[in-house]
Amino acid sequence: MSQARTNARKAAVQALYQWQMTGQSLVEIDRQFLEEERLKEAQKSYFTELFHGVPKNLQVIDETLTQFVDRPVDTIDPVERAILRIGTYELLNRLDMPYRVIINEGINLAKYFGADGSHKYVNGILDKIAQQKRAVEINAHAQRKAQNNT
Repeated sequence: MSQARTNARKAAVQALYQWQMTGQSLVEIDRQFLEEERLKEAQKSYFTELFHGVPKNLQVIDETLTQFVDRPVDTIDPVERAILRIGTYELLNRLDMPYRVIINEGINLAKYFGADGSHKYVNGILDKIAQQKRAVEINAHAQRKAQNNT
């Protein structure tokens, strides 16, 4: 996974956090991130996809999360909520990206931004979503692994 894409995710977490907390328009937050050069080392197109894709698909994302979280989505810590929404978006919409990469990036974002231990929570939720939404990919991976061990 490229560092530029990882940086795009980090910026998207910050931008989504700001959007969740302030209710500012996406355009305004976008403009701030560009003006402050917070995207200098990030893949801008991927930042834009995540930052605009999550709110655009928010209903589907939050309905998916609701199946796997232990409380209402809007009561989840805002940092964890932003990370979970990005991971869920990617699991649902970026089938070109391996589920394990998405989960790993979510764990790393939680370690970077979240409270102590939040990466375990993020890992558990994203893994359950992957088990349901990426079952074909997970089964194919398990079959390849089993074949390589024989």
